[in-house]
Amino acid sequence: MTRSKFLGFGHYVPTKVVTNDDLAQMFDTSDEWIQKRTGIKERRFIEHAGIGPSDLAVPAVKMACENAGVTVEQIDAIIFATLSPDHDFPGSGCFLADKLGLPGVPALDVRNQCSGFLYSLQIADAWIRCGMYRRVLIVGAEVHSTGIDLSDKGRDVAVLFGDGAACALLGPTDEGEEPGVIDVEVHADGAGAKLLWIEAPASSQMPRITHEMIDEGKIWPAMNGKQVFRWATTKLPEVIHSVLGRNHLSMSDIDLFVPHQANRRINEFVCQKLEFPSDKVVHNIERYGNTTAASIPLGLSEAIEEGRVQKGDSVLFAAFGAGFTWGAALVRL
Repeated sequence: MTRSKFLGFGHYVPTKVVTNDDLAQMFDTSDEWIQKRTGIKERRFIEHAGIGPSDLAVPAVKMACENAGVTVEQIDAIIFATLSPDHDFPGSGCFLADKLGLPGVPALDVRNQCSGFLYSLQIADAWIRCGMYRRVLIVGAEVHSTGIDLSDKGRDVAVLFGDGAACALLGPTDEGEEPGVIDVEVHADGAGAKLLWIEAPASSQMPRITHEMIDEGKIWPAMNGKQVFRWATTKLPEVIHSVLGRNHLSMSDIDLFVPHQANRRINEFVCQKLEFPSDKVVHNIERYGNTTAASIPLGLSEAIEEGRVQKGDSVLFAAFGAGFTWGAALVRL
């Protein structure tokens, strides 16, 4: 039976480093305050206007293709996960395809925020398993820096996010127990939708945006941090146990855990619940902040570069984010 496997990974982050001390020059915060609550020391912002997530994705895609030993022209489908698309429409996948010189290649945007990479992985895996496509590119890319409130009012959310892109190239395999995507499980519960969201612009409003909405700060991300923490630390262990149990595995069988990088405290709390050793967990939030859909492939791409994971290793992914959406995936590299 045909299965899917990872062929290559790539990542790219802007060169502009923004430290906690830099943010403290913009609004009332401090390096100590941010690190204690999030684990973040710095993040990357785009260097100037005119750079969108599809621009950040281009060098990441080229890196993934080089690592996979294939050409960009061999990509026959694109899945682009992002919270921060280049424009409201068309999708960022279309912009990326044009920049890569891939006319006619299908491109799908996935708007599942922090869980976007996992939803995309499930779609790519299904496409390859059924024989629809042979080289599926999954991209997670974000430009958050142009959409956060860099003032005292918005500081609780503004300190969290950074810009960046990462991607994975998947292809078919029939190698049995050899490398491949083993299982992906995803969920959603709209009961928590307004606990982490942007209220405006909204197509349900007439007009979609007004000066009043701007003045009231409805154009900026809003989050109930306590509720997000509670949901995340409950749902993540549940879905991880579900995926492992269905495949007759335990955390002791996992060589590397790559969680979404939303808050280091959340990941440490989840690992404590799972009784999983910290030296087998990828943490890069201290350098990049929350890069949303890019965070899992960025974490794994760096781990591969650093030699933390080898061919044949079992790797676990997990994410929780706006929607609420969450999920987990089990793969063998």
